Amino acid sequence: MSSAAEAQSIPEIGVRFLRGVRTAVDGGLDPLSAAEAASAELPKPLRDGAERMARRLRGDYHEDEWGFDEEFAEGAYPFFELLYDRWWRVEAAGVANVPAHGRAMLVGNHSGSLFPFDASMITGAIMKEHALPRWPRFMVLDWAFSLPFLSAFMRKVGGVPASPHNALRILAGDGLMMVFPEGVKGTGKPFAERYRLQRFGRGGFVEVALRTGSPIVPIAVVGGEEIYPKIADGRLLARAIGAPYVPITPTFPWLG
Repeated sequence: MSSAAEAQSIPEIGVRFLRGVRTAVDGGLDPLSAAEAASAELPKPLRDGAERMARRLRGDYHEDEWGFDEEFAEGAYPFFELLYDRWWRVEAAGVANVPAHGRAMLVGNHSGSLFPFDASMITGAIMKEHALPRWPRFMVLDWAFSLPFLSAFMRKVGGVPASPHNALRILAGDGLMMVFPEGVKGTGKPFAERYRLQRFGRGGFVEVALRTGSPIVPIAVVGGEEIYPKIADGRLLARAIGAPYVPITPTFPWLG
């Protein structure tokens, strides 16, 4: 496209696109095909985005058996990158210890109370700062997969229902498996117990690592305890919605 065309204003580009769609529909194309045809006149970044959206609307994308969608994850990545760089200004050390190839189990402490962002920030560190980045998968409590919208989103960005069977399958395929052995005992602990490891489960992650011959890479997350300081537990509300806990924070019911 010429520099003159690239210099068009956003309204001009939008008008040209809509006219192109109308012309294509008048010519007998269905609306989605018409939009694809009209997008040929868009600047490259917009054209690429329109083509990607059209493919997804047609169902032309790949998900693995757990619902991971790499193209979707790449599209969501800028949001988490913004949190990583600007909001929490994450500093990561030792990222090179994550194997560039083959299976490995990443084991970290768990925190965050209301919304545990540790898995997404660990993923951000690997994708931003590793010489050979690759998408890790992370174990998620079954209850979280009962939540509308959030369930589908977590699956698409790498969340997997927590179970030894799923961990074995992912590691057997030479994937990166992220686990938080504290589980809800870690995310749900009160602020007074911050940075005190809670009792692990039955050591299932160790057995899985041994059975698959996977190296264990320990991870320490510092700062997550302060995001939503939990000062009490809303047990009645938790019981009503079937949640493992509902944290009461200083700004409850707003985000902490």
